[in-house]
Amino acid sequence: MRVRILVVIALVCGVAIAGCSRAPEPVPLPEPTVPAPAPTEDGLAPFYEQTIEWRDCGDAECARIDVPLDYSNLDGRTTELSLTRVPAADEPIGALLVNPGGPGGSAFDYARAADYIVSPSIRDAFDVIGVDPRGVAGSDPIRCWSDAEIDYYFASDGTPDTPTEAEAIAEDTNTLVEACDSKAGDVWEHMDTISTTRDMDIVRSLLGEPVLNYLGKSYGTAIGTTYAELFPQRVGRMVLDGVLPVTASQEEVTFGQAVSFEASVKHFATDCVDSGECPFVGSAREVEQALRSFLAGLDDSPLPTASDRELTEPLGQYAVLSFLYFPRSDYPRLRTALTEAVEQNDGTALLSLVDERVNRSPDGRYLDNSTEAFYAVTCADMPYDGTVDEVARLAAQWQEVSPTFGEAFAWGMLSCVGWPQAAESLDLVSGSGAAPILVVSTRQDPATPYDWGVDLAGSLEDAHLVTWNATNHTAYREGSSCVDEVVDEYLLTGVTPPEDVTCD
Repeated sequence: MRVRILVVIALVCGVAIAGCSRAPEPVPLPEPTVPAPAPTEDGLAPFYEQTIEWRDCGDAECARIDVPLDYSNLDGRTTELSLTRVPAADEPIGALLVNPGGPGGSAFDYARAADYIVSPSIRDAFDVIGVDPRGVAGSDPIRCWSDAEIDYYFASDGTPDTPTEAEAIAEDTNTLVEACDSKAGDVWEHMDTISTTRDMDIVRSLLGEPVLNYLGKSYGTAIGTTYAELFPQRVGRMVLDGVLPVTASQEEVTFGQAVSFEASVKHFATDCVDSGECPFVGSAREVEQALRSFLAGLDDSPLPTASDRELTEPLGQYAVLSFLYFPRSDYPRLRTALTEAVEQNDGTALLSLVDERVNRSPDGRYLDNSTEAFYAVTCADMPYDGTVDEVARLAAQWQEVSPTFGEAFAWGMLSCVGWPQAAESLDLVSGSGAAPILVVSTRQDPATPYDWGVDLAGSLEDAHLVTWNATNHTAYREGSSCVDEVVDEYLLTGVTPPEDVTCD
């Protein structure tokens, strides 16, 4: 499977409307811990002195601003960001910036779902702001491939059986670099998280906010974590839910996810047996083995679908992988699609699951640029220079601990070989001097393993950990009233729990 999911791809779905208790009264936001330095000293004044001109765009307000394309060359060209604001339902105490993840997810679209992504008490108290990161969705979006080329990439064999097939993977991955270099302009080389985070501080200032109040999920936590390190004195009330580590290597992140997704396969298999509607027979362990055998069989015998596309092995893997995030809604649909494939020899339903998660329309158009954006950000933040032989060794090792996805995840790292020079990175994160930060981590999160949240909470100078004992990607507004109450009280009052919290 060539296209790896390191973090969730812009998932606004899966949001649950949780029960509510009486919300605390909102407390006005504090001033920054130290005055903000004058931007005139580093040439950023023209960007910090812009005026946001909001316009009506239906159920929200929209605007565009300019930021430096390259922060090391402030006299060079600029790039444009797309912003949206959903005004508070009551008197606002400030602005809350949100990001759903990806990388490649649209914060603009996410904010417009404000009635679902935050609790009513937060809607009352905050203007909800979404800023599409540079190069993503509405912010000077990059496009590298045609729709047909993306189809090819998703469907191509990513678990080679011969040295020739392994070399073919390496050659195919070079085509993405070449395509972006020739078609995506200059933006694709400057989509790293540190640059995006610097953009966020410009947005904060232009909104007239003394501090950044922020809700980041999945990859969105990387933006928040980086902000806490670069601008600690301007951290307001910050919630980081489903942590992606910013100091880990590509190999560390990918292996961690391979192990975590494997645990979710076991959870799905148990649920499949318990449901009484499982397309595979036997115990949970036997269902796991049958699922892997089914996916492996697609390598030599892809399933026909109602379209002119076949369900290949990587597409089958992707369908399963991308529907392990939210058990309550994902598992029943995955069972139904697998049943159609197994009992009717028809891959249409599984292919539809893939198309849904990558935002591919029935007429074959990809409705956003999340695929290209994913690589542009990931490969800049976490470069990889391993050889085919090195990846083959890792694939064999990872398959032992993650027999469903380990091999495919390892080979997927080759996609970042040959990309432009790696971006600036952080060696450690402490957020020294920042206001208290709330870190939220789910015990069995398939995409952002629990320990990543524990590690971040431990490395930050002032952070508190909220643990949800569940299987789910992220926790806030996902069905736990306990988690929602802790997060809401913190956002409304700035008060963190006296000690770490565990929610069942």
